[in-house]
Amino acid sequence: MGDTRSSEAKEASEARKDAVLRMRRDGMDFEAIGAALDPPVSKQRAHQIYAEALRQIPAQSVAEYRAEQEQRLDELRRQALAVLGRDHLAVSQGRVVRLSDDGPPVLDDMPKLRAVETILKIEERLARLRGIDVPTKAQVEGNVQVKYLVEGINPKELT
Repeated sequence: MGDTRSSEAKEASEARKDAVLRMRRDGMDFEAIGAALDPPVSKQRAHQIYAEALRQIPAQSVAEYRAEQEQRLDELRRQALAVLGRDHLAVSQGRVVRLSDDGPPVLDDMPKLRAVETILKIEERLARLRGIDVPTKAQVEGNVQVKYLVEGINPKELT
């Protein structure tokens, strides 16, 4: 069965796909993309539109897009590694925290922990993008019999 939409509807759909691809390429998440569309859509629908648009892109363009994504993610990872490599002072109410008035400043580990979380997320995304984390498919076969035992009922009385 063919596409029965009007040419205007098809053009609007293609324009929407182009807009979603452009926004995603600019680093927007799907929730923000959905909100930016007119009319707005859910983040799930924005992801569906994105997936439809990717399926229509020739393989060479997809490879170029992946390369752009890898560069962007590599830059984000470099920035997160820089945060991880620095010491961060604990601050409370706009002032550096010290154990005593003339003591050394207290270091805050939270920025480093957040940088570690961010790096892990970036590396997970890179692994998916590069096809390193291929989903596994398991097929289980066998002759299995299942018997049910219902407490309080005599099976002989049922026949």
